[in-house]
Amino acid sequence: MRIAGDWREFTRRTNVADPTSQPSQSAGHRRSFLRSLRPTRDLDWGMGMEEEEGAINGGEEGPGLAAAPHDRWVLLRPAQGSPRPSARYKHAAEVVQDKLYVVGGSRNGRSLSDVQVFDFRTSKWSALLLSPSRDSNQLNLENNAGNQPFPALASHSMVKWRNMLLVVAGNSRASTSNKVSVWFIDLETNSWSAVDTYGKVPMARGGQSVTLVGSRLIMFGGEDNKRRLLSDLHVLDLETMIWEEVKTEKGGPAPRYDHSAAVYAEHYLLIFGGSSHSTCFNDMYLLDLQTLEWSQPDTQGAHITPRSGHAGMMIDENWYIVGGGDNASGSTDTIVMNASKFVWSVVTSVSVRDPLACEGLTLCSATVDGEKFLIAFGGYNGKYNNEIFVMKPKPRNFVQPRLFQSPAAAAAAASVKAAYAVITATDEKTKDIVATDDLDVKRAEPGSSSKQMVAEIDALNGEKGELESRLAEVRSENSKLKDKLDMVKLSYGELTKELRSVENQLAAEGSRCQKLESQIAAAHKRLESASSLENELEALQQQISQAEQTMTTSQRRKSGGVWKWVGGSAEVSDNE
Repeated sequence: MRIAGDWREFTRRTNVADPTSQPSQSAGHRRSFLRSLRPTRDLDWGMGMEEEEGAINGGEEGPGLAAAPHDRWVLLRPAQGSPRPSARYKHAAEVVQDKLYVVGGSRNGRSLSDVQVFDFRTSKWSALLLSPSRDSNQLNLENNAGNQPFPALASHSMVKWRNMLLVVAGNSRASTSNKVSVWFIDLETNSWSAVDTYGKVPMARGGQSVTLVGSRLIMFGGEDNKRRLLSDLHVLDLETMIWEEVKTEKGGPAPRYDHSAAVYAEHYLLIFGGSSHSTCFNDMYLLDLQTLEWSQPDTQGAHITPRSGHAGMMIDENWYIVGGGDNASGSTDTIVMNASKFVWSVVTSVSVRDPLACEGLTLCSATVDGEKFLIAFGGYNGKYNNEIFVMKPKPRNFVQPRLFQSPAAAAAAASVKAAYAVITATDEKTKDIVATDDLDVKRAEPGSSSKQMVAEIDALNGEKGELESRLAEVRSENSKLKDKLDMVKLSYGELTKELRSVENQLAAEGSRCQKLESQIAAAHKRLESASSLENELEALQQQISQAEQTMTTSQRRKSGGVWKWVGGSAEVSDNE
């Protein structure tokens, strides 16, 4: 046990159940964990840091958030003399009681462990110095010391739970565990501690999504420590700290990370975007938290480009998305989806080099003086960012949340309706026949009319049975077709991945062929030059041979003349 005593102190203040007590070991039905879930700038406007017109002063230096225009991002300057936190991305952030809490993140390949706080009332930054909880000797962490800092994390998730910040998962070089870790930050005592969790604890990961539904955290997807992409769904009960893996129906999202998630009407989980190791997505999936069935609703409105590393926030029925990118450039538009109608629209846009056109930023909501604001912080677009941007969403007509019917539920309802119509029609026809026969009984003999009525009823019952049999066959055929469709979708996804892989290989082979062709052409040129050199060499050799022959002949001639002269002199001497 790592946190027994400290958790009891925590539960004493927050009335959360003590996980050290014996929890129920009955898993029950796979839907049991959700049974208690009930509703409980336009372009070039001046968004960047260099644009002085697009900034507002907070605190005593200016009007603060009240000066933010509707549906336009503006830079919120800290008060004069306020320190600034290190620029970062892949951090986590939450707004609690007019304060923005920023935890961890990454900068220059190094994970951060600090907690930075921005007070919207004073517009000043400050560092929150955390200390291990009083029972830190029970944390059972390596090299545990009295002043041990909060773990350095990146790609983690954070949610507000009562007066606590719960930090979930993330990449940490200091951790040796292969399971997801959970920490809490107590904002009353400025202390932190690791929390023991139970049940089927998920594998460690980063880039996941974590959403709060009632007293449960829903975690989807991410990338594990071996860079394997995940599409699993897990739920953490915050009352008991018990993890449960949720097995959903087929047809869910492909494995992904750096996506966004939101909960609508306490009944649906929405998943948007994200990426694999080679592809960014712009698809959206909806999970019915009661039936655990995935669906992919047809969206309308603006065309939304693929993106990953973005941030999202649900305000009423409107889901705002900002930032992200597609491996080529950052997303410049801030978009919103009406969750009751599945209609996308573009709220505003920024320039390509604006700090908001980045990945790894966070998006929070804050309510100040009755008005709601979106708060964006951090990110990376070739440069790390530590600025706060604010947008006041334009009031939109609120629509009462409506319940969406899953495909399977719709098919079942249609089948029941059809069967009910058949049975009702049969019953009505039977009543009409019986009524007619009653009239005929008065006119005919009792024996013959009774037999005729029984025969008619038997015929109708037979017709009813035949219709019910055909209805069962149709249902069975629909089920088979659904399974085949799921298999086709799965095969299509796999074939698409394989096709992209083959295309990449072909592109690489094409590049290699071009290089080989250029090398062959260069070799041909060298061979041609070598052939001409050989011809010149042969000509030179012939010239040398001719020169040598000429020299030999000349030497012979000179040698014969001398001996002749010598011989002639001797003859003259003899004659004398």
